[in-house]
Amino acid sequence: MDRMNIVIVGHVDHGKSTVIGRLLADTGSLPEGKLEQVRNTCAKNAKPFEYAFLLDALKDEQSQGITIDAARCFFHTKKREYIVIDAPGHVEFLKNMITGAARAEAALLVIDAKEGILENSKRHGYLLSMLGIPQVAVLVNKMDLVEHHEKVFRAIEKEYGDFLKEFNIRPNVFIPISARDGLNLAVRSEQMPWYPGPTVLEQLDLFRHEPSRSAAPFRFPVQDVYKFTELEDERRILGGTIDTGRVKVGDEVVFLPSKKRTRIKSIEEFNAPLKKEAEAGEAIGFTTETQLYIKPGELMVKAADPLPAVSARFKANIFWMGHAPLVKGKKYKLKLGASRPSVRLVEVLSVLDSSELTSIANMKQVNRHDVAECVFETGKPIAFDKASELRETGRFVIVDNYEIAGAGIVLETLQEDRSILKDHVAHREQIWERSTISPEKRAEAYGHRPGFVLIVGKAHLGKQKIAKTLEAQLLQKGIKAFYLGISNLVSGMASELPQGLVPQEEEVIRQLGELGRIISESGQVFITTVSDVDDFDIETLRILNLPNEILVIQVGPIPFSDIKPAIVLEEGASVASAVEKVCAFLKQKEILPEYYL
Repeated sequence: MDRMNIVIVGHVDHGKSTVIGRLLADTGSLPEGKLEQVRNTCAKNAKPFEYAFLLDALKDEQSQGITIDAARCFFHTKKREYIVIDAPGHVEFLKNMITGAARAEAALLVIDAKEGILENSKRHGYLLSMLGIPQVAVLVNKMDLVEHHEKVFRAIEKEYGDFLKEFNIRPNVFIPISARDGLNLAVRSEQMPWYPGPTVLEQLDLFRHEPSRSAAPFRFPVQDVYKFTELEDERRILGGTIDTGRVKVGDEVVFLPSKKRTRIKSIEEFNAPLKKEAEAGEAIGFTTETQLYIKPGELMVKAADPLPAVSARFKANIFWMGHAPLVKGKKYKLKLGASRPSVRLVEVLSVLDSSELTSIANMKQVNRHDVAECVFETGKPIAFDKASELRETGRFVIVDNYEIAGAGIVLETLQEDRSILKDHVAHREQIWERSTISPEKRAEAYGHRPGFVLIVGKAHLGKQKIAKTLEAQLLQKGIKAFYLGISNLVSGMASELPQGLVPQEEEVIRQLGELGRIISESGQVFITTVSDVDDFDIETLRILNLPNEILVIQVGPIPFSDIKPAIVLEEGASVASAVEKVCAFLKQKEILPEYYL
């Protein structure tokens, strides 16, 4: 039988759990004897029977009378089966509500006819928009408390309908109901003859399924890379779960943000025969025709499909749930697909007052339970879609102090003419305390110009030996050179961190760039090696080393898409020949003098 996921939301005590309990009872979906058991329990405890008790199974929920977690239940009509998620309405449990609603195709939003539209009613309406749930039925509950008056219903219908239009939500229907009495849920109410529309069950059957995720553009976040060496097995298997789309062996794919291209060689499952095709929802592995170095967190897409955006700066709507406010400049962790970069709040464009439906500009931070439109910048570029086009790769969460503190959707990508890094470098150069000795005088005294020699490539290709030999030869010829082992930098930084933690790769690159700028300013030739860097790492180092230049020496195959190394040294070449080529290039760049004394 056909199946659909439905979420039910609304302000606390507006009757969500009662609606579901009544639907379970009226459709005969309860286990045999369950209704009588709950009635007897209520009688023993001298409590009035509530249909919500059929759903609220947790003891602390029943004692407090609120739903804390997102409970799932099942019932069916003649048309289909339903999985209904009863999401908590209390403001303190909005994180649970978002989790419960994330996979729903449609929503029932409950409003108390007597209490009317409250702040959380509006906040939940906004969150449905943010989660990309387009099908919504608004249930105006407890009509028995307002004597089933049409005027009350129409007033709520107009006010809440106007509110939802602001977020491009147009409810399929407003239904007046009394969940306690079962009016307009499974059967039409004789007390409200003025309402001509469907009952709740009829409306559920009118909801349509979303288009298949397999029909959308192909998106595969690379969660990890597995390599097997036994029996000379050289496969590198890219593992993960397909978010959307489908792919087959032979399709050309692009990895973003690295822009590397290849074709699918095989589609593999653990302990299963090879497949020719895979689609959305499958946890799968891929091998490629070209042995590329791919980092976990990249997004694999089909070259023939519309490509996602790649940027480090984007505009987003964010709902903040953290105990501490979201503030500018602080580093957080972003989770989007399989990518886990650092992220900073650049600007708060506006904060929505959900109780008054007004936007507050010029805010400096986003407080708990605020909804805001913001500009964010990640530590490295990431691939994403606008949530309005593809919600699976357009939704993200922000982690603060090991807890999910915010949930958001990408609205649009932004031009990167400005960035936190560029602004930092501009500010740094403005306040840089310069020596009274000019770079020209220092070069004349030392007999050479400064330089930043960066030797890159995969691990275990002999880069360190080349770098140390280069340093020794330059010193022997009177050149002031200094080699820094990258592990020294990492160990020095890690010593200030909690035990067992290591600094993020992007932080190491930033520290290396700052250190390179200082050593270059001192007039020395700075030499270091880094493994497995990408285009953005090199660009970060270049910006941080301004106004000086970085000379990139590549050992082995070129891993870059756009960066052109100054020299490419063949893998396995002798150290002596490699150092000779580097020295010749340094002379060509006029860093070293043509002749040595």
